[in-house]
Amino acid sequence: MTRLTMTLTTAVRLLLAIAAAAVLAACVMGPRVRTDFDPQADFTQYRSYAFYEPLAMEQSGYTSFLTQRIKSAIRREMDARGYRFDETNPDLRVNFQGVIRERTDVYSVPRTDIGYYYSYRARAYVAVPVWYDEAQVSRYSEGTLTVDLVDADRNHLVWTGDAIGRVTQRTPAERAEAADRAIAAIFERYPYGPVPTTPAPAGG
Repeated sequence: MTRLTMTLTTAVRLLLAIAAAAVLAACVMGPRVRTDFDPQADFTQYRSYAFYEPLAMEQSGYTSFLTQRIKSAIRREMDARGYRFDETNPDLRVNFQGVIRERTDVYSVPRTDIGYYYSYRARAYVAVPVWYDEAQVSRYSEGTLTVDLVDADRNHLVWTGDAIGRVTQRTPAERAEAADRAIAAIFERYPYGPVPTTPAPAGG
């Protein structure tokens, strides 16, 4: 193997390592978030909230450590936006669901190899780098956490947000932390909040 060939091979491996690091960094940055809303809804009229009953994530009839963690994260985000928790007569009801699906990702990876051709000028076989794409298949689990805000009076969906990402967490604590980050990412895309009530003037 010539020095030129060794240099090209080393360069290709370095580029592949850099690309892999970039993909890992993108996964660490957080889930993909998408949202949608009812354009006819007047979000300024909503001032209080409670959780939908039964929650989509509690269809089994009982709560879990993860659902309680998600509830706490949602209450944190709603309270921070000025909403008041009212279990008896809320303006909004919050529902949420988590789904995990198995996915297959097919992609191409640039490769290099050594090829030879006969040089009549040199009267010998000459080594040259050969570039090609190699197909790779990756199977992974993808999780989607969905939060719905429902107009309580009309039982009508007015806003929804999804956080989508690869599931790499193994312990319950890691899954809870990932769900907490997903809720924060979803509500970063929620621009609404109740209009502050103007206090009545004193005296009069």
